[in-house]
Amino acid sequence: MKIEKILWQGVDAVLLETGVYEAIIVPSVGANLVKLYNKEKQVDILRTPTNEEMEIFLSRPQIFGVPLLFPPNRIEDGKYSFAGKNYEFPITIPAQNNYHHGIIKSQAFTVTRTRFSADAVEVELSYFSNRINNAIFANFPHEFVCKIRIILTDNELTHIVSITNAGTEPMPVGVGFHTPIRLPFSTNTDKSDYKLRLSAGKRWELSDRSLPTEKLLDLSAEESLLRTEGMTVTGKPIEIALTDEAITENGKPYHGAILTDTKNKVSVYYEVDKEFKHWTLWNNGGEVDWVCPEPQTWAINAPNLNLPREITGLQGISAGKTWSGTTRFYVK
Repeated sequence: MKIEKILWQGVDAVLLETGVYEAIIVPSVGANLVKLYNKEKQVDILRTPTNEEMEIFLSRPQIFGVPLLFPPNRIEDGKYSFAGKNYEFPITIPAQNNYHHGIIKSQAFTVTRTRFSADAVEVELSYFSNRINNAIFANFPHEFVCKIRIILTDNELTHIVSITNAGTEPMPVGVGFHTPIRLPFSTNTDKSDYKLRLSAGKRWELSDRSLPTEKLLDLSAEESLLRTEGMTVTGKPIEIALTDEAITENGKPYHGAILTDTKNKVSVYYEVDKEFKHWTLWNNGGEVDWVCPEPQTWAINAPNLNLPREITGLQGISAGKTWSGTTRFYVK
């Protein structure tokens, strides 16, 4: 077991290591989990920036590692209302007049706790939003604390995000991860050897601005393969928004993504808890060496959808209360 501060690709990072897994986190860039490697099976799970890609990583951290999105995906016209309060954000996709992904993915977190035991290593990283540390507060005027806990054992990596409302008013919460999983993740394989299973239920019909029309559709025949034998996710563009509905894995309900190397019969599991009710599946045109199954607690543009919260996933955190969600990675 190991936990230590390292210099990685020119930036300070935290290394966690067990007999089976190695993980690297960059606190200064959204506490991004940039690397997760299974040493026994030689599986490199995440898209990790190379030294030559560090400038891209610093400017666009959402396409590497496990970047935290707050909020996830798009907000129509950069505006919404919640609990009688109006919010307005800068337009980041001018062609669609949308705001997307938030900026916590680029903010510096502080290591606030470490833990070392015989069977696990853990690091806790925190971001404090307030009137002085106001990068987020300027457009989202709520005092809050966001904590990311990463726990590594020989069996898995557990990734827990929590948000505590430190203010006096209720605050909206929408969280996601724009997670690029490597293709291929094993040696001696090709991208065509991989299939993805995903706990997809319905597909959101999207407008030409990539916003839900509020209509939910049945999965197409090809998309239905996500729930059964798995779908090929390369060679063609994929960008679809989906609701979460458990699939069956080893005879039990499973929420998450399973990317399988069909040649070597090795799978990467990306499991999520009940807080993540939606997915975006994206592959950047289909010619890249990764695919993003993106878990989201709320649907794209959730605060502006005229639908019940139990469908959109829109939630609020009362003053002094904490919301949390958990995802897990493991290889079998």
